[in-house]
Amino acid sequence: MRISCTACTHKGRISSRDEITPQYVKLYCQCLNAECGHTWVSELTFKHTLRPPAQRHDTLLMDCIRSLPPERQKALLLELGVAPGI
Repeated sequence: MRISCTACTHKGRISSRDEITPQYVKLYCQCLNAECGHTWVSELTFKHTLRPPAQRHDTLLMDCIRSLPPERQKALLLELGVAPGI
């Protein structure tokens, strides 16, 4: 991951990190330009998934189906051409 100084745009480095949650991390950064010396905190967050991991498709689908009311589950199975209870 590249990081640039927010003051002079030179390369920066992440000197340490503080993992608040697995989806939110504070990055403590330093400018590598000796004449600048700027230090700052950036945040790295998870926003959303574009494509779920392949091994999770079935799990995600089943979780969604299980969250539906029983009547909607039966209707969905009928739409798919699967007899309920099989």
